[in-house]
Amino acid sequence: MKLRLLSLLVASACAAHVAYANDDATCRTVRFVDIGWTDITSTTALASVLFEGLGYTPRTTVASVPISLAGLKNKQIDVSLGYWWPVQEKAVQPFLDAKSIDKIEPPNLSGAKATLAVPSYAYDAGIKRFADIAKHKDELDGTIYGIEPGSSANAKIQKMIDTNQFGLGGFKLVQSSEAGMLVTVERAIREKKPVVFLAWEPHPMNIQMKINYLAGGDDVFGPNYGEARVYTLTNPDFLARCPNASQLVKNLRFTTDLENRLMQPVMNKERPADAAKAYLKQNPQLLDSWLAGVKTVDGKDGLPAVRQYLGL
Repeated sequence: MKLRLLSLLVASACAAHVAYANDDATCRTVRFVDIGWTDITSTTALASVLFEGLGYTPRTTVASVPISLAGLKNKQIDVSLGYWWPVQEKAVQPFLDAKSIDKIEPPNLSGAKATLAVPSYAYDAGIKRFADIAKHKDELDGTIYGIEPGSSANAKIQKMIDTNQFGLGGFKLVQSSEAGMLVTVERAIREKKPVVFLAWEPHPMNIQMKINYLAGGDDVFGPNYGEARVYTLTNPDFLARCPNASQLVKNLRFTTDLENRLMQPVMNKERPADAAKAYLKQNPQLLDSWLAGVKTVDGKDGLPAVRQYLGL
């Protein structure tokens, strides 16, 4: 009788262990931080919808990069999907070196970029490289369009002008908000005028307009058109404390096309959660890889639970 009772207790303990997918009870609330960039707002919304479907309670705090890093270090935040490398490397690397924040490999997004671009008709007309810009100075009104004053990208453009790099000494940089810059570019496209501007991906501009990125600017913006990668960061005990929640976080891989399309409704003021749900309903195949090996909060298979939550 005692042996049978002991066996039942062990079996019950094991069942309870499985029932909560090996996560500590504190993991039922997953605390995200959003650094306020639309791409990170969008991907954080996607992740949050998945966690909701699994029975977790996701919470998102909007905070600057320095505050987000402090929150991760102090274990007030669990996950950030927004470590843009190399843009944020100087801010993040000291935390990684001190092992006070964990970085998940591989990145959640590869192939991001930021450099100068032109409409496709201007590219076809011969503005294909940085070295071609000066040849078309008159058509371009000697102007390059950047974004808001104080941005590092604008500083790179201004340095080219100041040092006459690529023969750009006679050009001027027009600084504006992102929205203002895009309005100017859209107007030029309607009028079929050539225009050179700062562009980046992911961003809806890549699907709203036919544009080409200019080659030859590696010394200014970095190789591969100013290539960037985006990594997921976690607080130092999240991976060990929350293995099931961590599995989902580690599975998340995005593409620039996904983010271009998901950001579009978000930038048009649609609620990020609604945009994320709509995108997942249109692209349910993404769930297979993202939910591989992931359980619900009570230990059931995660994929059918999320599909049911989404009404698929």
